[in-house]
Amino acid sequence: MRRVTYSMSVSLDGYIVGPDGCFDWTVPDEEVFRFATDEVREVGVHLLGRRLYETMLYWETADQNPSLDFSTREFAAIWKSLPKVVFSTTLAAVQGNARLASGGLAEEIERLRAEPGEGDIAIGGATLAAEAAALGLIDEYRARVHPVLIGGGIPFFPQHERRVDLELLENRTFSSRVVYLRYRVTR
Repeated sequence: MRRVTYSMSVSLDGYIVGPDGCFDWTVPDEEVFRFATDEVREVGVHLLGRRLYETMLYWETADQNPSLDFSTREFAAIWKSLPKVVFSTTLAAVQGNARLASGGLAEEIERLRAEPGEGDIAIGGATLAAEAAALGLIDEYRARVHPVLIGGGIPFFPQHERRVDLELLENRTFSSRVVYLRYRVTR
């Protein structure tokens, strides 16, 4: 069965976006960017909320910019071809290799798990991930922890009152002091 993973950059104090809406502290160096690209390469389908979808629209055409370096164009090509499911009540249409979700989150994940296919089912966006976590649908948490305290904003971890036990599967420290942590949910 395909795993459901939640992977994002996060500040040491647990936020993916600061109180001012800024996430400029998440800009990766080449080593972290290459690692994130390899991670996306393992994804079979990506589930996104509206805000993250709109943020990631940049990558739909970035590979056409000849001034970008090879690794940036490579990520863009991988992202562009990746199937995406967008959860939104306000968007009427989506672009590229994306479709609007036709059902609720649990139904979409159940359908995707049942379909033949390679790669993980990745969830992006804190609101969508919080809904998936509350439903017990996340199998792995993957955090790229940046050495910065931002004091508030949108939290990486869902804010619900439920204990979730985790098993550390992998950790890695990059030369930029970013620490990658990969945990499996133990059930």
